[in-house]
Amino acid sequence: MAEPRIPFRVPPMLATLGSEPFHRPGFVYEEKYDGYRILAYKEGRRVTLLTRNLKDRTADFPEVAHAVGTLRVPTLLLDGEIAIFDKNGVSHFQLLQRREEGQGDGAAQYAVFDCLYVRGRDLRSSPLAERRRALEAEVPDAPPLLLARRLADDGFVAFAEARRRGLEGLIAKDAASPYVAGTRSPAWRKVKVRAEEEFVIAGFTRPEGSRQHFGALLVGAWDHGKLRYAGKVGTGFTTRTLDELSRRFRTLVRDTSPFDEPVRERGVTWLEPELAAQIGFTEMTGDGKLRHPTYLGLREDKSAREVEWPAATSGGRGPQTAKRRSSDREAALFRPRSAVGSPRGRGAGFPPGRRPTPPRSSRSRPRAPDP
Repeated sequence: MAEPRIPFRVPPMLATLGSEPFHRPGFVYEEKYDGYRILAYKEGRRVTLLTRNLKDRTADFPEVAHAVGTLRVPTLLLDGEIAIFDKNGVSHFQLLQRREEGQGDGAAQYAVFDCLYVRGRDLRSSPLAERRRALEAEVPDAPPLLLARRLADDGFVAFAEARRRGLEGLIAKDAASPYVAGTRSPAWRKVKVRAEEEFVIAGFTRPEGSRQHFGALLVGAWDHGKLRYAGKVGTGFTTRTLDELSRRFRTLVRDTSPFDEPVRERGVTWLEPELAAQIGFTEMTGDGKLRHPTYLGLREDKSAREVEWPAATSGGRGPQTAKRRSSDREAALFRPRSAVGSPRGRGAGFPPGRRPTPPRSSRSRPRAPDP
């Protein structure tokens, strides 16, 4: 007997980047996870884990594939993030990289936040609230499967909670929105807490001292079709990382700079801009350069052409400058003592009568523009 099939393969729905926290009625606020975006297709006993650029990662995360395969549902399509969490329950992309380099033994978990197809029914046109109910009906909240955590009902309180816990950020979603595959939709908006972004690797400097292979990476991002320079990254590499990157670079060497602007560095080897990397940093300067950047790992799940210059830096303002001003203001307003959501994410986590109340001045706080 032939296995049941899901009649389509789709790229994931993407979120727009917000520069500041906000609150809007009808939106829900979820943890933002720092891992690989994965669509899980269950067709009978067969499970396929695909990244957003359609790479098959099933063999890389057998524990996740097995857990999805044991669910008692003939057809199921889930959207979520595979991540590894530290002892405080916070995900870090670096932990995934260490596992893939054979230097870490952290357990991968699949944080699932959407259900696109179930039992022969296509849910993409259904509102998010209905898709979430279908998700909770079919997927247990038990490792290595994890239902994406909902934060507080108020967007500003949710951001303060994410900041207090050291999360990468939050995702604000319109509970009435359909799932629009392959689209960066204003119905989903990500607001980051940690300063991490994807950048394109477009060159490297020669090594100095005892360093092998290269000294620093030259990185940037696409800004209206042109590759804009963001600076060089010289820390965060292990010996194995240096070896692996050097091997990947050999087939990408080119004679000229791919950047749109002059880059005044000596001893540079230019590369075709085909690799994307996750970079941590403290902030971006007014002219868009990274301060204290560190390499976190390659983004195998994303095409380098997808890496766009952060919208929040338009006009020369670094994204973290804007976010820091806003987050400090909102954290001062709310300062929740205990804002951890329930395990299945249905409540804000405040004891009765203890939900923080904003002062009167917060009535004029900014609202998100209409989608």
